[in-house]
Amino acid sequence: MLLGTHTPKLDDKGRVILPAKFRDDLGPGVVITRGQERCLYVFSSVEFERVYERIREAPLTNKQARDFQRMFLSGASAEKPDSQNRITIPPHLRTYAGLERELIVTGVGAHAEIWNSDAWNAYADSNEDTYSDMEQEVIPGLF
Repeated sequence: MLLGTHTPKLDDKGRVILPAKFRDDLGPGVVITRGQERCLYVFSSVEFERVYERIREAPLTNKQARDFQRMFLSGASAEKPDSQNRITIPPHLRTYAGLERELIVTGVGAHAEIWNSDAWNAYADSNEDTYSDMEQEVIPGLF
């Protein structure tokens, strides 16, 4: 399970060292793709296959499903860490997420997210009150 918030740096070649704690769970290869709220999702290859199988089940006659499939899969990039455990984030994904040198990498259970540092801080600040004030269960039966 991927957990926590980390602050690696993006180098001049668009590479980042993912947190050491994530390496065992992510395995020898990852898939990076567009996330929501202008972050990037990072999946292990195995987890991405699971997600893809669920996406495949969506009916092609559903426009929202087609739109989601296009955005999610067309931006995906399979990457293997180099000898220094760096992964390269392709330019189109760096642009999508507005990535600069300062990054935030969060563990979100089965996947990680890569954020522009300023975007993450704004997101976290704007959602703290909402998180604290939830009156209904968002995930039924959790608590």
